Amino acid sequence: MDTVGELLRRWRHRRRLSQLDLAIAADVSARHVSLVETGKSNPSAGMILRLADQLDVPLRERNRMLLAAGFAPRYAERPLDRDAMPAAWDAIARVLRAHEPYPALVMDRRWNIVMTNRAVDPFLAHAAPDLLRPPINMVRLGLDPRGLAPHIVNLAEVRSLLRTRIGRQLAVAPDAELTALYQDLLMPGSEDAGHPPESEVAIPMIFRFGGRELRLFSTTTTFGTPLDITLDEISVESYYPTDAETAAYFTEPRAHPARHFSLS
Repeated sequence: MDTVGELLRRWRHRRRLSQLDLAIAADVSARHVSLVETGKSNPSAGMILRLADQLDVPLRERNRMLLAAGFAPRYAERPLDRDAMPAAWDAIARVLRAHEPYPALVMDRRWNIVMTNRAVDPFLAHAAPDLLRPPINMVRLGLDPRGLAPHIVNLAEVRSLLRTRIGRQLAVAPDAELTALYQDLLMPGSEDAGHPPESEVAIPMIFRFGGRELRLFSTTTTFGTPLDITLDEISVESYYPTDAETAAYFTEPRAHPARHFSLS
């Protein structure tokens, strides 16, 4: 088991900070940071969280640091439902409903779909049933030939964009399951040659359904100051039409059964 000093040093290296850089940011001495990292000083829970805050360590990993130092975890991890977190649930549900008639969904840190609005349903209708068994992974759903991949016109660009985003995510907070997903679906290949994303903001996802082309770009929203691991690790992905034809598609009358996908 890693010591708290080893974990702090690993996160400091990941953030490319020297001991002096971290000490200045946390308003402590560089010598104290060195003693903590080498195990010659036992930090308090408050000091661990102070250093972790300056290193922007995810809440899950802060709990791991506290446990390594012999302290109880500070942050809870509750399911995102009406019973466990009613205020958060209602806030997220309002955001999703307000974004209709355009698609929006909530994902966890491994890109599993937690919740969607009704505008996502037509896209899910094109996927194989086994891809829709929870937890539904958005990356696998999008890139699997039995999912949305055959309907994405600019698939190579989308794959390259996902590779960039998840690669950055793993650099910030490594995760074994997400790494496996990256290696399975996003490792560079010959099909990606000549298709680097020019801009994460400008590149749309282009779908073709029944002879109609839909062009969408997305924005990502996260909780600003979460104190719960679940909230710390989720994001809301909202999609917007880039042209009038796409906007018209989403305003056409159609029946959408309500959906909600759990993390389990």
